[in-house]
Amino acid sequence: MLLRHIRYLQAVAEHQNFTRAAEALHVSQPTLSQQIRQLEDGLGAQLFDRSSRTVRLTDAGEAYLRHARRALQDLDAGRRAIHDVQDLSRGTLRLAATPTFTAYLIGPLLVRFNESHPGIAVSLEETTQDRIEAALADDRLDIGIAFDEVRAPELESETLFVETLSLVVGPAHRCARQAATQAPKQAVTLSAREAAEESFVLLNGDFATRRHIDLYCRQQGIVPKVAIEVNSIGAVVEIVRRGQLVTVLPDAIAREHEGLHPLALRPALPRRTVKLLWRSGGYRSAASDAFAALAMEWGAGAPR
Repeated sequence: MLLRHIRYLQAVAEHQNFTRAAEALHVSQPTLSQQIRQLEDGLGAQLFDRSSRTVRLTDAGEAYLRHARRALQDLDAGRRAIHDVQDLSRGTLRLAATPTFTAYLIGPLLVRFNESHPGIAVSLEETTQDRIEAALADDRLDIGIAFDEVRAPELESETLFVETLSLVVGPAHRCARQAATQAPKQAVTLSAREAAEESFVLLNGDFATRRHIDLYCRQQGIVPKVAIEVNSIGAVVEIVRRGQLVTVLPDAIAREHEGLHPLALRPALPRRTVKLLWRSGGYRSAASDAFAALAMEWGAGAPR
């Protein structure tokens, strides 16, 4: 049994069609069929049900593929270990973060990391926490940056810092104009009931930040008027800056973007713990360790 047999098995299972799988693998369809037959003969079990136009895994095929995928993960980790250079003169780092962090945290971290280790090729994905956890568990990422509501049992985490959230408005909003007339230390304050009368732009329900906001609203017995839902922090920032809608953002984002004005909310939104995430027992490259150390250093000095 060879590594290519496992990769061929995985491709057919994914495409549910021998012709499409062969095209993806850049081999002929007869060659692919022959290799799958060899694998089945070697295992003494039928792995695919070929009785319909869609090729499906048998129960035996499902069971074998689960273990085969784990084996591929370990083999890929071994390949990365061989190519991992401990002096960080070269290597790769696969990183993902939830959207709020790309607006104020990722930029400074990656600039410093690149200046210190220019030979490390970094790939960054901005996505939801659920997808980050799934990618880490499948060994498609080295490190994730998300929140403390980690659900995947195969992940480990380490606290970076604690994040504070506030109501945020743009310069055209009446509360921003009111703040401009008050003493610098007298922030404009809205109660949860008053905030519920405003029109909001928020991230959609796929994002941890939105779930955090919705939980607060339920606890306060209010229902926010959501005028616009988006899947990008950048869109939230621009909509708030240019209009009179309200949002909820980390204080750090309001400090980073000119024209945003944080407001005090009573009672305050619960603070959130920001975490570094990685796969428990997974291979940790030198690049991963270097980035984690840099992130922890940044987190120790992060504004509270």
